[in-house]
Amino acid sequence: MSEYGAPPPPPPYGAVPPGQPAGGPPPPNYLIWSILTIFCCWPLAIPAIVFAAQVNGKWAQGDVAGAQESSRKAKQFALWATIIGVIVGVISLGVNIAALSAGS
Repeated sequence: MSEYGAPPPPPPYGAVPPGQPAGGPPPPNYLIWSILTIFCCWPLAIPAIVFAAQVNGKWAQGDVAGAQESSRKAKQFALWATIIGVIVGVISLGVNIAALSAGS
């Protein structure tokens, strides 16, 4: 016998509640890093932001493999944008220092 308004019975052991993907925590989305790479190399930062924005949506839909793939791609694009930005910054600094010392 159950009373009206009684909570439903718990799900069977190991069952995944509806709308929740199986497994542990979602993969990192790297969204903040992707946004910050706009200052380094914006052509690579744009796809990084797009892939980073897809991670949580895919995870919520239960697409674990898609969320992991989007996370991997977001990290890859953000990493390359950071590396290129640092290289360009170092080269630019070197050129500016050389120009200043040649002008003195």
